[in-house]
This record gives sequence, C-alpha cells and structure tokens, in this order.
Amino acid sequence: MDTGRAAHSADGTTPAPAPGGDRASRTDPVPFTPDTLLWDMAGDIRVLLYLPAALVLQVAHPAVGAGVDEHSVFRTDPWGRARRSLDSLQLWIYGGDRAAEEGRRLRRLHRDIKGTDTRGRPYHALTPAPYAWVHATGFPVFLRAAEYLFRPFDEAGERRLHEEARQLGRILGIRERDMPGSVGEFWTYFDAVVRDELERTAVVEELLDPRRSVPPPHGAGAAPRLLWPVLRPALLRLQVFTTRGLLPPVARERLDIDWSRGDELRLRLLGRVVRTVVPRLPERLRYLPVAYAARRAARP
Repeated sequence: MDTGRAAHSADGTTPAPAPGGDRASRTDPVPFTPDTLLWDMAGDIRVLLYLPAALVLQVAHPAVGAGVDEHSVFRTDPWGRARRSLDSLQLWIYGGDRAAEEGRRLRRLHRDIKGTDTRGRPYHALTPAPYAWVHATGFPVFLRAAEYLFRPFDEAGERRLHEEARQLGRILGIRERDMPGSVGEFWTYFDAVVRDELERTAVVEELLDPRRSVPPPHGAGAAPRLLWPVLRPALLRLQVFTTRGLLPPVARERLDIDWSRGDELRLRLLGRVVRTVVPRLPERLRYLPVAYAARRAARP
C-alpha cells in the first residue's frame, strides 16, 4: 500500500482514519439489541427486495461508482459478492460485540481503493463525503421499504429509525459531523447530494439492465442450472422493477429512471402480497441465517 502520501478528495479533504486504528476501541459503539427497529427489518428476507435500491443510490455517486466499477468483483462473482455483503450487513446489526470489529475490517478492506472518478476527480474509498454517502443511502431506502413492504413509519418511528441509522454509522466508523443530526437535516443533505453529485454512472446502467448476464447461483443443482435461462430474465425483471420503485422519487428523477402510474400500482400490489405472505412464514424462513441465529440466542 502506498503510505507515502494521503489520498485526497476533490475538495482537498483526507480520508478519515479508522477509529482506534486496527485495534478495538475503548469506546466501541453500542451494538444493536432486540428492541431496535433494525433488529426486525435488516435480517428479514425482504431485505433482498430493497437492498438493491440502496446500492443504486450508492453507485450513482461518481466516486463510489468509479470505485465499484474498477475494484469490485460484482461482474465476475455476483453471487459471492452479494453473499459477502449480506453477511457483513447482518454482523452490523446482529453481531453484538463483533459489530464494531466488522466495521473496522471494512475500513481496512477499503484502504487501497482509490482512483479517478468520471469527472476527473481523484477519489479514495475512505474519503469522508462518499464514505458517509454509502451509509446514508440506507435511511431513505429503509423508509421506502417500510412504506411498501412492511408498515409505514409515523413521525416518531421515522425519528427513531434515523437515530438507529446514526448508531449504525458509528459502527461503520463514520464521524458524527458527517451524519445529519436530525431527520430534517438529513433530507436537506440528501437532496443536496442528489442534486449536486449523483449521475447515471456505468454501474447504475448495469444494475438497472434486466438483460445483463448473471450466472446461476453457486452450488445450484442440476434443475436450477437447466432452468436458469428461463429463471434469470424473470428474476432480473423483478429485481430491476423493485429497485426502480423503491428509489426515492427525487433520485429517480435525477437519474432519469422511468416510473409510470401503472408501475406504482403494480408495486403497491406486490407490496400487499409481500406484507401478507412474509409475516406468516416460519421464523427460520423469514430471517437470514445470521439474523435467525441471533434472534434465537437473544430469547430468554
């Protein structure tokens, strides 16, 4: 790794150092507990429907998009990349004392990710502004997911979710001054980033393309592999549809993503089906493995 000079963002800021370096901090962030909103939402299988919308918001930032375009294996190993991302996300919420260490591991992993974005600006994955943006995309997408796939939050619930999002930011090593302090401040910040920074990057184009090439999942049996030419188009159309629909409207407009009244009606119909079916599933099917194990362990 090049330690001779610090990487800088376009505005001259240097990447924020990982709190406590590679060692556990004496003041690790408070881990999530079963009484939090994210404990219920983040491990629910519905995360598979709404997480791609957060990813599109992330890679629409030129620095993040360039980093993913140049350094990620999402094209060559999409299933492995998705599994690792989900495993990491589950540890942030359900990992207890391991959550803060997972945050530090991610920062170490991103130390060498740097280059030049589509606007010719140097970027580094740990530069505070884009690093904070990656985290910030979760709050609006959680709200959209609640509206369509769970139950909409009232004003108090929205404030509570925002505080939990800030708690998650601390686990990921984001500085307090890089996280909006209130819901109102968040939307001012979000609208400014969407207006001034986001663009339809090459990675956004790929993630919104239902015709893109995706191999069968690792370990798929003979039957899924045989049926994959039929299954892949249907699954990708569903993913792209829900991704477009769960993006905040201001972001859809900025990224020139079509969304019709008919699309909105179909998404609300899908949401009703999901809200009816998923809560009736056994817990071991409703929650991802790490979440399910943590929920069982947390019971008296």
